[in-house]
Amino acid sequence: MRDELIWSDDGETLHRPVLVAAFSGWFDAAGAATAAVRHLGGGRGPVVGSIDPDGFFDFSQRRPTVELDTDDQRVVKWPQNDFRVAARPGGAHDLVLLAGEEPNIRWATFVGLVLDACRRLRCELVVTVGTVADAHPHTRPPLVVGSSTDRALARRLGLNHPTYQGITGVVGVLQTALEMAGIPAISLRAAVPYYLVGSPNPKATMALLADLERVLGTPTGHRLLRDEVASWEARHEEAVEADADARAYVRRLEQTYDHRLSTELPDETDLAAELEAFLREHGEEGGEGQAD
Repeated sequence: MRDELIWSDDGETLHRPVLVAAFSGWFDAAGAATAAVRHLGGGRGPVVGSIDPDGFFDFSQRRPTVELDTDDQRVVKWPQNDFRVAARPGGAHDLVLLAGEEPNIRWATFVGLVLDACRRLRCELVVTVGTVADAHPHTRPPLVVGSSTDRALARRLGLNHPTYQGITGVVGVLQTALEMAGIPAISLRAAVPYYLVGSPNPKATMALLADLERVLGTPTGHRLLRDEVASWEARHEEAVEADADARAYVRRLEQTYDHRLSTELPDETDLAAELEAFLREHGEEGGEGQAD
């Protein structure tokens, strides 16, 4: 039988790895979450494992593409769910990155493979990042909400414990599976203006990376996006200023934003230290034994 989780490296040299994952689709408005994960690795990290797409996608709905490589040979590009390594020398954690694509079918099996990868790579923590469309003005900093289904971890970092009920995406299924498996997990999600979901949003990407850095204590390079964000802001502000109706609408959104209770990550000066204390305690209770 074909192995749906394909390994090219066992990741034995990783230092206390953390899996950071995002999936295109339901939880990736404007593609900002998957862009954040790709930014972490610079698109160059070695692939240590991949999920075979053949059993998880309806290719009549999510069609592969054909491209010509540098030798003019035809290559079929399939949906990718690759585990890449981003080493952080001297840092608290190496990162395993999954900038994947939400599958069409067999979600339970797919999520099970992600958990298998976590165990094989001995990941201490999983962080999913996502973006959601909201009545959020593009002129304001994106609100980033952090939550964890692990009540002890949520209390330690001052995160929300999720209370949402309703339809979900593969991220919701994954978070539930991680909770059942006893693997600590955090969800970070940023708001994206719903009127701009059709184009990339580097401002939301930068906000996710900045808060991920606060949580993990690991550099994310979010400041490298400042020029791109400034250009994005200037371009959209020019368009809004040229339209009186759009200008009035954005100003109303700003007023709502300014009076809205912030549900951003708490303002503790050292969230990373609190996380490390939690992971030490979790390990002492047997949480390090994630490998088969």
